[in-house]
Amino acid sequence: QVQLGESGGGLVQAGGSLRLSCAASGRTFTYYNRGWFRQAPGKEREFVAAVSWSGGSTDYADSVKGRFTISRDNAKNIVYLQMNSLNTEDTAVYYCAAGADVRVAPLYWGQGTQVTVSS
Repeated sequence: QVQLGESGGGLVQAGGSLRLSCAASGRTFTYYNRGWFRQAPGKEREFVAAVSWSGGSTDYADSVKGRFTISRDNAKNIVYLQMNSLNTEDTAVYYCAAGADVRVAPLYWGQGTQVTVSS
């Protein structure tokens, strides 16, 4: 069974930092692009960041550029999202995903982890 599992969410004050992790099990995702999405209450799920299978290429939503960093450790089958300078608009459930074209058509999803930024 293929599973993606997020961890690292929580409550943080505005200006603070969190690091999310997404571990994969059930298969090797080495050759899949990996990404993060988020969904705030009352809003649609939106793209946050993506990293190529090699880790050599990254892509970010404009709203998080310069604040968030995506990275991956293929030996551990884990993808990270380092989030700095958090603000209240970053409050959402964060989901990790995997797929050949992860930004447009993810094939696999995690169950999500809540990130809440207080003012």
